[in-house]
Order: sequence, then C-alpha cells, then structure tokens
Amino acid sequence: VQLQASGGGLVQAGDSLRLSCVVSGYRSSAYAMGWFRQAPGTEREPVATISSGGVLSEYADSVKGRGTISRDNAKNAVYLQMNNLKTEDTAVYYCAAGQHSGTMFREGDRGVDYWGKGTLVTVSS
Repeated sequence: VQLQASGGGLVQAGDSLRLSCVVSGYRSSAYAMGWFRQAPGTEREPVATISSGGVLSEYADSVKGRGTISRDNAKNAVYLQMNNLKTEDTAVYYCAAGQHSGTMFREGDRGVDYWGKGTLVTVSS
C-alpha cells in the first residue's frame, strides 16, 4: 500500500488549502484514513481522521471549524480542506491509513499501518 500526498505549499494566513492523498496498491475503502502533521521541533500529531466508510470523523481542537476531512473511495483518495489558515498550521502534513479511525486519532503512530511521505504547508503572516 502506498500513499501519495500532495497540495502543500506556501500560503498566507487566512488562505485556504486542500491537501490530497491518493492510495495505491489496495482499495482505500478497506482502511480508515487520516492526516497528521509535524511542526519543527514538535512531535507528529493527528489533525483529522475518517472512518473507512466516511461516516465518522474526528478533528484536533486546533483545526475544528477550519478543517474538513473527506474521502472518495471510488478515486482511492482522501482530502483535507483547511480554511482560515494560521501560521501555527505550518508543518509537514502526512497522510496515513489504519484499521480504525478512532484508534488512529487517539494512539497516533501505534494506530497507523501505512504512512505517506509528507507534504509541507507553510503559512506566512
């Protein structure tokens, strides 16, 4: 299973950004999916997770109301829409796949089976 994230870049505070992650090698519908991020000098943290069927989602408090995770299993893809970006959103964003979205969110690395390479999001003031 391979995960390829894209959509990162340099944006200004207040802008919006949509990250995409395409899953190859297996049907994405078999997995819960999530987005994590790691800012310089910090540990990787969950941003949002979504269940395999797309019914359940969880968000970090820092992005609630600004972020939306979604998935299109027909396209083997998962997305993260981030609005009203803040400088503190600057981080490398990672796409991840696991067995259970709740476990991924609560246990982080221990709940993840597969990681994609990160995509850098830089938010300037």
